[in-house]
Amino acid sequence: MRDFARTPSIDITIGRQTRLYHAFVTNAPTALDSPSTVTLYTSTMNDLAGFAAPEAVQTIARDNGNGHVRARLVLVDARELAWHRARCRGNQFVLAPVDPLLVSLTSLQHWLWQRLQQPLTPPAWDGEGNETSPE
Repeated sequence: MRDFARTPSIDITIGRQTRLYHAFVTNAPTALDSPSTVTLYTSTMNDLAGFAAPEAVQTIARDNGNGHVRARLVLVDARELAWHRARCRGNQFVLAPVDPLLVSLTSLQHWLWQRLQQPLTPPAWDGEGNETSPE
């Protein structure tokens, strides 16, 4: 059974394959991502909570004390959405839908193009959720 999301989405076509991706805010580590999950933006939960849909703000608020924890704006493949939700919830992480009024298709396209132009090595993070510079 397919899991649907009421969140901004973007179709991504590579060659003959087109996939639908939905936008979410999460504080889950990348180790819990499916292979096709794309991180568009990384910051703190306090920063990214503003992008969350109104119905998800309560979920983020209940996760109090973690405002300075690392969070990401991610694109999740629609075919893997149920699995991704279960994995985040099972490990007690937030996977909040993004507000479609705040994050438009144009915004998703912009962030995706920026992400595609970044180097492949991800930034390093310390235990406090802060980005560290490579040595």
